[in-house]
Parts: sequence; C-alpha cells; structure tokens
Amino acid sequence: MIIVRNRSLLHAGIAVALATGLALSGASAQQVTGELGSPAATTTIPGNQLPAPAPKFGGVIKDDALNSKPWWPPRIVPPKGAPNILLIMTDDAGFGIPSTFGGVIPTPTMDRIANAGLRYNRIFSTSLCSPTRAALLTGRNHHSVGFGVIAEQATGFPGYDSVIGVDNATIGRILRDNGYATSWFGKDHNTPTYQASQAGPFTQWPTGLGFDYFYGFVGGDANQWGPNLFRNTTQIYPWIGHEGTLKMDRSDPDAEIWPVTGKESSWNLITAMADDAIAWMDRIHQTDPSQPIFLHYVPGSSHAPHHPTKEWVDKIHAMHLFDDGYEKLRERIFENQKKLGVIPKDLKLTPWPNDILPPWDTLSDKAKKLYIRQVEVFAAYVAYNDYEIGRVIQHFEDLGKLDNTLIIYQNGDNGTSAEGGPEGTFSEVAFFNDVRPPVDVQMKFYEAWGTEFAYNHMSAGWSWAFDTPFDWFKQNASRLGGTNQNMVVSWPARIKDKGGLREQFMHVIDHVPTILEVTGIKAPEFVDGIKQKPIEGTSYAYTFDAANAKAPSRHTTQYFEMMGQWAIYHDGWLMSTKVDRAPWDAFSAANPDPLNNQVFQLYDLTTSWNQSEDIAAQHPDKVKEMRAMFLEEAKKYQVLPLNASVGARVAAPRPSLTAGRDEYVYTQPMTGLPQGDAPFLLDTSFTITADITVPEGGAEGMIVTSGGRFAGFGMYLLKGRPVFLWNLLDLERPRWEGPDALTPGRHTIEFESKYDGLGVGTMAYNNFSGIGRSAETTFKVDGKVVATKKMEKTIPIILQWDESFDVGSDTITGVNDEDYKPPFPLTAKLNKLTIKVDRPQLSPEDIKKFEEAMKKVEAGRE
Repeated sequence: MIIVRNRSLLHAGIAVALATGLALSGASAQQVTGELGSPAATTTIPGNQLPAPAPKFGGVIKDDALNSKPWWPPRIVPPKGAPNILLIMTDDAGFGIPSTFGGVIPTPTMDRIANAGLRYNRIFSTSLCSPTRAALLTGRNHHSVGFGVIAEQATGFPGYDSVIGVDNATIGRILRDNGYATSWFGKDHNTPTYQASQAGPFTQWPTGLGFDYFYGFVGGDANQWGPNLFRNTTQIYPWIGHEGTLKMDRSDPDAEIWPVTGKESSWNLITAMADDAIAWMDRIHQTDPSQPIFLHYVPGSSHAPHHPTKEWVDKIHAMHLFDDGYEKLRERIFENQKKLGVIPKDLKLTPWPNDILPPWDTLSDKAKKLYIRQVEVFAAYVAYNDYEIGRVIQHFEDLGKLDNTLIIYQNGDNGTSAEGGPEGTFSEVAFFNDVRPPVDVQMKFYEAWGTEFAYNHMSAGWSWAFDTPFDWFKQNASRLGGTNQNMVVSWPARIKDKGGLREQFMHVIDHVPTILEVTGIKAPEFVDGIKQKPIEGTSYAYTFDAANAKAPSRHTTQYFEMMGQWAIYHDGWLMSTKVDRAPWDAFSAANPDPLNNQVFQLYDLTTSWNQSEDIAAQHPDKVKEMRAMFLEEAKKYQVLPLNASVGARVAAPRPSLTAGRDEYVYTQPMTGLPQGDAPFLLDTSFTITADITVPEGGAEGMIVTSGGRFAGFGMYLLKGRPVFLWNLLDLERPRWEGPDALTPGRHTIEFESKYDGLGVGTMAYNNFSGIGRSAETTFKVDGKVVATKKMEKTIPIILQWDESFDVGSDTITGVNDEDYKPPFPLTAKLNKLTIKVDRPQLSPEDIKKFEEAMKKVEAGRE
C-alpha cells in the first residue's frame, strides 16, 4: 500500500499531480492508496466542492487500444481512520424518561453507552419534531433551513416553507460524497407534505438529501402496526402475511370497556427497522468491510401512537412503576437524578401546575385506572425501543466495528408531548381536530390501548413528570421542559473518560460540525455548484477529552422560537417568554404580536438550573438587552415574521398537486396518494360521482377512500349495495346506503355535500368559526336520491395523516372495520371517478368583519 500525504489536489488535475509526485500548495493534505490509474486506487478529496470534480485523465490515448494506456479515476474514500457514525434520536422524550438520567423506565442500552462513554445533560432541541430534525441534519438553525414549524404547518415564508434549500447540504450528503455509505431508518419528518407523493419530486426525500438508503415513514408519526412505510421512495407493506387475530368488540355501545381478544400481529415497525438496519449493515460490510458507514437511526418511539408489543406492556405492568400517580413519579425521578449526579444537588422543583393538571388525589378511580394504563403502554414503548436500539449497537460489535464507531444517542427531539391533553386520548387524530373525549369514552378503549385499534396518547400529567427536573412540554420553546434533552456518546477508540458527565451548553446544530471534525471532513463551500450557507453549530468534540470535562461551553448564544413562544440564551443567561398556551390548546385565537405582547422572564442558569427563579424584575436592563439580542438573531436566521397560530396553520393553504383545482378525474385504480397531495374535502361543498360497470354475479369493493380507522371517508360496494361513510374520528360513523345490490351493467353513484360555513379562510383572521360546520348531504344511485342526512358537525382540520387517498382499493386500515378489511379491491369496472369541489369564499363584508374583530382583540391586549 502506498500512502501519499501532504499533497494537495487541484480540482481537475488532482490525480496527475499525485501521479507525478508534485507537491502542490493551497489545499489540505490528501491520502491516496494503490497505484493511481488502477481500478483499486483510492483518494480522499479536499471537500470544498461536492461532488468532487472529475480528475484529468492520467493515461495515454493513441490511435489504437494496444498502444494506449487506460487510467481509472481513484475511488473517493474518507480520511484514514474516520469512524463509523451511528446517530440515534428518539421522539417526544423528555429529560426524565430514561433510567440513564434518573427515570424509572429501564433503558439499559442507553445505560450501556453512558457507562462506556459520556453523559450530556445540556443538549438542546428546538422543542418540536421537524424543526429539530432539520437542524440536526444540516448543522443550521431550523428557521435557516425552512423548518420554523412542522412540515404540516408550512407557510409561504423562507423560515417556514418546509424546504431544506439547496444551499444547506445535509450531513448525509457531505459524508456520502466523501466516501461514506449513508442510510436513514425510521421517521422522515422533513419532506414537504406537498412533495410526499409518488409523483415526486424526490429531492426532499432522504434519498435526495444524501442518504443512499431509506427505510421508514414519511410524516410526523405512524401506526407502528401498519405504517405508511417506504424503502427508498417505494411504498411497501411488509406486515401483510404477519397479521394477528386481534378483534375489538364494539357491539355494545354502553359497555364500560370494549373487549379486545385474539393475538396481535407478529410484525411491528420498532423491531422491523432494527432488522432492516442490521441487514443493511451486513450488506455494506460484506460488500466492502473497509467502508465507513453513517447510520441515522430515528424511530417513531416515543411519539404517539404508543404502539409497543404486548410482551413489553406486560413487563412494565408487572413493575408497578406508576401506581402512586404522576406527582409521586416526578418526585421519585427528581431524587434519582440527584443521586446520579446528573442535576445539581441543591436544585428545587417548580410547583405542580394545579390550575391545568389536576392533582392525582382529586381524580376519580376510573380516571386513575385509565391514566395508569396510558402511561404503562407509553413506558413499554420506550423500553421496547431502547431494546431494539441495543440490537443495532450490538451488531456493530458483532461485526468488529464498535471500537471505531462514534455513537450519539440523543433522548428526544423535544420534551415529552402533552398533545393528549390532561385526560390523554385514545386517538391523537382527535386531538388535531380539537376533540378531547372524556374519561368514560376513553375507558371503552382501555383494552385496545397500544394495539392497532388505538392511536393513543397519555395524560399530560405524566408528560410533566417525564420532563423532570424541568417544567412544561414539547412545543414550549421558552421552557427547558420543551428543549433541554440529554444524550450519551461513546467512541471506544477515542473517548476514555468512561462514565463521565458533560454539562456544557450544546444544541442539535452542533452534531454536524462535531461529526465533520472527528471524520476529518470539511464543510463544503459549494455543492452542485451552489454556494453553501455556513454551518451555524459548534463542534463539541473537545468535550471527548477528560481534560476538557469542565471546559467552558464553546456554544455561547442560541435563540429558541416555536409558534410565538421564544427565548434567547447567552453565556449562562436565559431570557424567555412566559408560557401563554398549553400544547393541547391549539385552536384558540393566537397572540397577534408574539414579539412584544409577552411577559418576559429572566434566569441565571448557573444558579437557577431549571428555570425555578425568575429574576427579570431585578434586572430590567438585562431583559432589554436580551430582547434586542433575540431580534438580531431572528433577523439573521429567518425567524421573522413571528406567528403564534397552531391549528390554523395545519389547515392553511400551501402548494400541492391539487392547489388551485376544483375538479379531479380518475379512470384507473390508484393507491398511496398522501393527504398533502389529495383532494381536500374538509370545510367545503363537494360532489363525488362514480361511473362503474357491475359484472355478472355482482360486485363489491372500495371505489374511493381517504383516511382510515381513525378518520376518513369511503364510497364502496358492500354485498353489492352502494355505501358512503364518514368516519368522524372513530367516534361516530354516519352512513348513507342504497336499498338494493346493484344489478349487472353500468351505474352512477353520487354523494353530494353542501357545506354550511365560511371555510378555512376565516383562520387567516385568527377566527375558527368557518370550520367544522354542518353539511346537508344527498346520496344518489343512478340519479335517484336514496338517502339524505344533515351532518351537524364535520371534521374541521385534518384526516388521518398516515393514511392515503386510494381509488379502487384501500390500503393499511379501513374506515369501518365492521364492513370490510383492506385491501377490499373493487370488482366492478371503474369507468370514471369525478370529484368536484366548491370552496366557500369570503365576501368583502366577511373580510371587513373579521378585520374589525382582529383590531378589537389587538386593542384589548394593549
């Protein structure tokens, strides 16, 4: 082997320069192995330009091949000794969840990495899913890369459009172009909703962002028993053939608990993605054992729906971790954290928020029983996920790669979610439509909790406890309970301070510069000819050395902002806005001036580590100084304009393949069209007309559907009879049905809905009166009215996001389990399906009224 060092490569002439032994100046040292021009030759690259320019041909070309000399460009490899990278981040997990940081839920895998490496107790997130993930992938602030909010809330401003720009290459792209094998497993919440269909473009999918292999789901969350799963950009259904016999008996509407019987599926995504990651590692290792890998592992756990296997639920239930309630849990975690030394020993807890979360001893016995079931399923999900992560880590060791693998295992992309509200919910889809079922309704799903029959979330009381020693939750960017994560890091070949604790301030934007430093790869100046924005994070690789255990943090300033709640950190000081909205309050009128209309709080984090002592009144000049600092950062990183709305942005207009259209025609079966590119039939009048031909012997099957078990609609033939059904959040299922089975021949089926409301346009004026209103409906067969109904309420915001719009069959789950099981293919011939939409428009008078109402609200706040 020949190793050439301290020689630079000048773009097109790199190989010739090395071949002739010329020492050229101006670039960093390159490493070449093998004989240049041979098929086995490799080289590192300067990395300032990606992809690396093609080297000048170094062989000889004569008139004939016999007198010519071939020459192959050297294969690009990372610098010698560059480690494998395993970057893990769990979902919706607060500081007090893992046992590694004092929690009661067993996380032995995280414990293993902590004991072999380092614990970090001051790694910060953005307080929300997509934004944290975008920041982690790019090394830049979330607004800088278009993710000021989640993809489903995107608006038409640079900091909020949900597009990672071409001037923000991801760590996947940088490592791949420098010779790494790159992969992404689990959650992709960084593809715009309007680019998630099979029509593409795929530039914002993992494979378009530098990851050569992707196995996971696209969107904020997914049913772990049957997700909207993709391998690269192809939708797959690997659970088919592994279905169980589970059944839920809802025949008695008055039953306290609907019984669930049978055996669950033998397939669950938490295990399946670990299996797939291990298989991918084996493929790379057996193909080229020397190639370093970058494995981005981001499971859906512990985001709702909480879907562990029964085995794990039984294990946690047997431990009786939560029988004494959420306040006692909080106290127990707090004492554990002190004993472990991961928080200051003199720290004090902030008071329990009795005004929003009822104390445990005030709850009914029924509520206590329900809430314990909720949290046991959640804890099982966390423990199950940690176990499967352990299998992936173990495989690095089995392949002999663990010693030179940098493992970053971050607990949570934000604090624990409270989006189930104080009561929890059997369906998160209901929450996102501002429906909060009472305890007696939820108790009906007691046995279904965690199974395929629930899209479950737990009481926010548990979420508050799991964010110990901090307070508040996911979404709350101004409180440490929303942003202060923890993580463990190991790298046996480099980190020798086993079991050490690091307390420096860090942020998720620091992962990318750290990875670049330890791999010896520079951030590119140009990618695909496009000038790149600077990396905005700061490497924390200095903390790997024991000598720097107490070194000052090199990340000195950081802003936080999420949906109008904001904060600014600088050199130990944190100025933050007082929380003015609980996460479950997503549909109230928003603060019209979130920059100034705030109560400002100030904390010295060196003495008030968990925001327990507000000293704003004693330091008004510091508050003023830091408010100005935040505004400066906001202008620098595309944070403006500030917007405090939450639910309104979910239903706000954004680009899509359906934008601007009012008629949709389908003549062939089609499945898998995501909600972001499907006809939007909420808060509007519409007509669905199906022209079909029924064969001899009759027909059945799905004509068109959108959504699934937890919200959606379907038009289908059931035993030959035409049916239209709305699934209203798995709470009601109004249906329209023809009296007879259709005879052989051609037929027309039509469902018309006349909406009685002003539609989503009212939300632009901070008003929700236009959505979720009533509708007069008519069902026709061959032009004859067979059923009419007034729907007193309709779904206001969103259908089930992880279920698609399907024509001619139904994928994943159906809108009514009592009628059919997917795929329920249509056995009639579909001649034509037409959907016409007549959206309500605000009149000039309406607009004037809403504008005047907004002015009154603003005047009242002044």
